[in-house]
Amino acid sequence: PHLAALVLARGGSKGIPLKNIKLLAGVPLIGWVLRAAIDAGVFHSIWVSTDHDEIEKVAKQFGAQVHRRSPEVSQDSSTSLEAITEFLNHHHEVDIVGNIQATSPCLHPSDLIKVADLIQKEGFDSVFSVVRRHQFRWSEVKKGENKMTEPQNLNPAKRYRRQDWPGELYENGSFYFAKRHLIEKGYLQGGKMAYYEMRAEHSVDIDIDIDWPIAPQRVLSFGYFGKEPLKEVKLLVCSIDGCLTNGRIYVTEDHKEMVSYDYRDIVGLDLLKKRGIQVRLIADRDCSKTLSAMQLGCVAKVNVTNKLQVLKDWQEDMGLSWKEVAYLGNEESDVECLKQAGMSGVPADACAPAQKAAGYICKSRGGCGAVREFAEHIFLLLEKVNSARKQ
Repeated sequence: PHLAALVLARGGSKGIPLKNIKLLAGVPLIGWVLRAAIDAGVFHSIWVSTDHDEIEKVAKQFGAQVHRRSPEVSQDSSTSLEAITEFLNHHHEVDIVGNIQATSPCLHPSDLIKVADLIQKEGFDSVFSVVRRHQFRWSEVKKGENKMTEPQNLNPAKRYRRQDWPGELYENGSFYFAKRHLIEKGYLQGGKMAYYEMRAEHSVDIDIDIDWPIAPQRVLSFGYFGKEPLKEVKLLVCSIDGCLTNGRIYVTEDHKEMVSYDYRDIVGLDLLKKRGIQVRLIADRDCSKTLSAMQLGCVAKVNVTNKLQVLKDWQEDMGLSWKEVAYLGNEESDVECLKQAGMSGVPADACAPAQKAAGYICKSRGGCGAVREFAEHIFLLLEKVNSARKQ
């Protein structure tokens, strides 16, 4: 049977405009779940249902197909079931829908693989995700009511210790898998049902503004970053024009060139070097005088016509795997390097092809703190590497 992953990503949002493609830890929110779905390898097709051009563009960048939903199922009052039913009406080849929520950035392929087995091999009609909570519930007393609250799942005279109480299962909204015949009857949960319990640290739902400040750290700690394990970065190669500088060249009356840079970026380079990470600079044009004036103390290669070849030479000379190389670029000449490096980033104002190739999109523009921001991103991922080693 044809199993399709379907991510519903409406453009309108009462809480956060275009929330589904807002950057989270340098990746569009929807990108986290699409990466997990693709790498799971269990879906015959992967779709994003949307009514917005920008969401369609991001979805295709991450390898998904796009179903343009109708205005009738794109309203604030539209339900997920209505959008899924419309999708099925246009895709008769689909037998099972895995509705994955775009707001679950810590979803892992291993979860999706196990759920696919439950519905394809064990015969369940619907499977949905839950998380275990250890929370005591009390009855609500509305204002003006003359009554007391009552315990719902505990005896106050004999409160459980957390380790002695198994807790309760709650839907976490990460995904809902269901067979076509069930959905056509108006259900996402029904028939022979099963739940799939996700780990608490993977149960992250970005649904309101308050979640965003803490979400990046959570995703960097528990998110899925690809099939290959992360390795410690030992080399950062940074494009000079447009990354270390803002890309502008000022010419004086006596024909001297001047550029500007952000001191925060210089601090970022110093912090990387103090962590034992080599920093090397690269440029399309001859900016040797600029580098001399900046006195950065980094190996640099300027007037380069083939950046990828220079990157390969440095990588081989240092005896590094590509997973140990990070690259920060911003132009089309950087695209192949961004694709090759184990960790890649671009400033917020990088060209579209570079943004598409990068694994991290900075909030800062080139020459305005992007290098420092990317350095902080590297440090957070190194913490993830060290944590995995300890485990």
